[in-house]
Amino acid sequence: MDGTVIHPPPTGPPANMFGIVPGYEGTAAGGGGYVLPPVPLQPVAPPQPGPAQEEWSIPSLSEDIAREAFKSFVSSHCCWNKDPANDGVITNMEPFNTYRYRLETFTESRSTEWAHKPHEGETADFYIQPAPRPWEIQATPPTLFTNHKEEIRVPYTSSVKECHTCRASGTKPCAECNGSGHKACWVCSGSGKRGEENCNRCNSTGKDRCDACAGRGTKDCDTCKGKRNLLTFIQLKVEWTNNVQDDVTYQNSGLKEDQLQSVHGKELFTNSQILGYPLVGFPNPAISEASSRLVREHQSKYAQSSRILQQRQTVELIPITKVNYKWKGNSHVYFVFGIENCVSVQNYPETCCCVIL
Repeated sequence: MDGTVIHPPPTGPPANMFGIVPGYEGTAAGGGGYVLPPVPLQPVAPPQPGPAQEEWSIPSLSEDIAREAFKSFVSSHCCWNKDPANDGVITNMEPFNTYRYRLETFTESRSTEWAHKPHEGETADFYIQPAPRPWEIQATPPTLFTNHKEEIRVPYTSSVKECHTCRASGTKPCAECNGSGHKACWVCSGSGKRGEENCNRCNSTGKDRCDACAGRGTKDCDTCKGKRNLLTFIQLKVEWTNNVQDDVTYQNSGLKEDQLQSVHGKELFTNSQILGYPLVGFPNPAISEASSRLVREHQSKYAQSSRILQQRQTVELIPITKVNYKWKGNSHVYFVFGIENCVSVQNYPETCCCVIL
């Protein structure tokens, strides 16, 4: 031994690697938490003309349309006998039209963290002038009610530091060959011999060049990519999120409520503004109650940790028809729902027509 002490590389950046930036004192490496937004605006009640009374209904589903929707649904199931759909006798059709209120709250949240990247000649601007505060930095939002993320390097927070992983050497020992630059010859398993003869593959050395490091014994440092230095800076993470919540005025039709999530209805009302105001004066009081509750909940929940950019309220009327039919003397039920005329079947009478030969 020559007395040299080999220190293992640190597992992360040291605490003193980053400076202190006014306005960012709580920022940490690997995630610094959300930055409180400016004081939110107060909602203002907009004009709320309700739709005409006749718009609050959907024409009854005809028997022909209900049957065609049923036949199309059954035909998509290869092992279902089509006779009940084709020849079953419809005995009764009950409408259970259902209102769906939807509130969308489009928010912007910001968080900061210390970050670093290999230094590739960028200018270190730390302390040239005061860094802008998190909510002073320009960030262009996407289309309203669209989720999106963006990372922005905060101006005047960048500095150049030696790489903490490789101590500015730019390299690390190759893990494949333990830094030797070679491995045991795969032909002779490192013996230099093939039986009684010398190994031609390694010229009897028993060694083969390590392909992982091209025989150098080292590879570029994963942290600095061989640059030796790092550019450290505060990174601003901006996230735009469309927070959506529905409330369905459930009617006891027997159709499961979660099946309505994938269908659309007739749009009766939509309103968009920076801060929504509860809807009032609608024929169905459940809509006003849902609007009042969800608007209050969203503004309380999201205004504390993010900035509300826009809220949109929508009321839909979703058509639901319960169809009763008879097949071979027994009663059965299926549902046709949504403007797409989707079908849900309960206990289809003949679900397997496969013949095993």
